[in-house]
Parts: sequence; structure tokens; C-alpha cells
Amino acid sequence: MEIETALGADIVMAFDDCAAYPCEQSEARAAMERTARWSARCAATHRTIQAERPWPWRQRLYGIVQGSVYPELRRESARRLAELDLPGYAIGGLSVGEEKPLMVEMLEITIPEMPAEKPRYLMGVGFPEDVVAAIGCGVDMFDCVAPTRHGRTGAAFTRDGRVNVENARFAEDDRPLDAECGCAVCARWSRAYLRHLFKSGEMLGPRLLSHHNVAFLTDLVSEARAAIEAGDFERWSARWTERYASSPQPEVSCTI
Repeated sequence: MEIETALGADIVMAFDDCAAYPCEQSEARAAMERTARWSARCAATHRTIQAERPWPWRQRLYGIVQGSVYPELRRESARRLAELDLPGYAIGGLSVGEEKPLMVEMLEITIPEMPAEKPRYLMGVGFPEDVVAAIGCGVDMFDCVAPTRHGRTGAAFTRDGRVNVENARFAEDDRPLDAECGCAVCARWSRAYLRHLFKSGEMLGPRLLSHHNVAFLTDLVSEARAAIEAGDFERWSARWTERYASSPQPEVSCTI
């Protein structure tokens, strides 16, 4: 907590123990129990630091729910962390190798046990289809390396699925990555030019695709927010997911 305070971040995380996947229930329980103990210690220390030092801002300490893929452990972890009355709560230990339907199942089990009035943050999840599914479960916040890591390797997110700009079929494609995207990359550069950059080993290619992928996700959550405010999220998410899934997506797990 001293280090977190010195770094000056707005949101900081309690120390946690993320059990490997797969693991025995006994291992998952030991990690969950350790996380609960560490969270209580972090919360107490963080409150002391914040009370003693006249900071011009206040850091927000989030606890991290663990429990692997065991429903009873997830529920218990969420309840114990909620008792600490923290400013927000994270869900850890998912997107670590389990099948995506199992990840969604764990979210559906965990989120009802988390305080509805406080932010709920899903750690290490950033593929578009997973973001839409998680928002439907009640997740508010995300972080992940997916948009930049995939951008560096030539993969771009589009509303019609992921595309690899290094494919030969894009050699003379003068369309933007996504015709409905308003980012600077789609406004100025074609798929053919982006492919040329990657084939030439030019670092501008990975930078532009990373920029596009981050912008794509920002637009995605803005669209989801608008649909929620309009009371139309279920219809919007079903149509969005159907379109995105029209192009086969590889089963890839991505963690921070």
C-alpha cells in the first residue's frame, strides 16, 4: 500500500492470490482465503495512510474476487470482500484458460453478490465479444492487453469480426479497416496500405492497428452505454454479437 500510494494512481488494487487454471478446489480455496486476508490488511493500511497524509486526491482501493471456477468460492469471496466496504471491486482469475461460456457462467454467479452501487471491474478481459457479454452480466470496467497485442501482430477488430491485415486478399483493398469506425486510422489509411506497412517491417503498422483497436473498444462501450440508457441493451447486444460472430473467431485467451 505504501508503494501504491507513492505511485499516485487513482485506482489501486489490494494484493491477491490468483490460483492457476485448472486447479483443485482445495487450491482455489487456499488462494481465496489468502486473498481475503490480504484484502483486509490492505484496506486497513490504506485507510490509515489516507487519513494521515493530506493528499490533494483520494485513491480508490479495489478488492479482487477470486475462487477459480468454483461457484461457492466465488460467492464467498465476493461476500467477504463486500464486508470491507471498499470503493470498488474487481473480478480476477478469469480469462486464464477456461472456455468462454464458463467465464460468463462465473460472472453470472459472482456479480449478484457484489455491491450494485459500486464499480465492478473485470480484470484482463478485452476481446470485443467478451466485453459485450460481460457488460450484459453487469460489469462496468475492463482492462486488457488484447487491443494492442493483437494490433502489433496485424489483427484488427472490426464490426464484422477480426481480420489479419497481412492476408494476401488485402493487398489491393482500398477500404478502411471498418467503414463505420470514426478513428483517425480508418479515416486516413486503407487496408492495403496497412498491409504494406506490416510486410515492410515498418513500425507504423503496429502502432496504427493498436490505435484502431483501442478506439474500436472505446466506441463499443459507448454504444453499449447508449443502449443501456435507451433500455435496449439486450436487443442491441444480440444484433452486435451476431454480426461480429459472422466471421469465425479463434478461441484465444488473453490476460494482462
